[in-house]
Amino acid sequence: MDFIFKPWPWYIAGPMIAFIMFLLLMVGKRFGMSSNLRTMCTICGAGNKSDFFNFDWKSQKWNLIVVAGAIIGGFIAANFLTTDMAVAINSKTIKDLNEIGFASAGSAYLPTELYETSALLSFKTVLILVVGGLLVGFGARYAGGCTSGHAISGLSNLQLPSLIAVIGFFIGGLTMIHFIFPLLF
Repeated sequence: MDFIFKPWPWYIAGPMIAFIMFLLLMVGKRFGMSSNLRTMCTICGAGNKSDFFNFDWKSQKWNLIVVAGAIIGGFIAANFLTTDMAVAINSKTIKDLNEIGFASAGSAYLPTELYETSALLSFKTVLILVVGGLLVGFGARYAGGCTSGHAISGLSNLQLPSLIAVIGFFIGGLTMIHFIFPLLF
């Protein structure tokens, strides 16, 4: 029973992801989470305003089940299979985050300074979340997919554009955390 309440090791989780990717390849499907936003916008009628959203969304409804599964699985894991909501991160990282004002580092899954309801009263926090969301959305659209689509599905299909995108994601993430993040906080 202890196995259920601890993060699964890479040698179990990795092959499970590979098995799912194999199944998707066998049925001719590609995985990616950002494409679900396009599907949901199309369902809501965005195809009337933009040709980008004018496609047969019913062919992508299988991927919406993945979103539902991620939400339901996350809820079950957080509320029933987790004994500690703290993320196991390096003590030096906790110290660095505490120094720049993240007192919840190492004790909460998400930084409460950004994700508590009271944080939405801060203009700076709202601005960071909105601009960050727009940049992530633009990046996913410009790259032709998100990190899950390129890193999991694209790389497993040996697609060169996905390799380039994943390298770009890592460069962007490292640039953000080492150069931009310290300026914001």
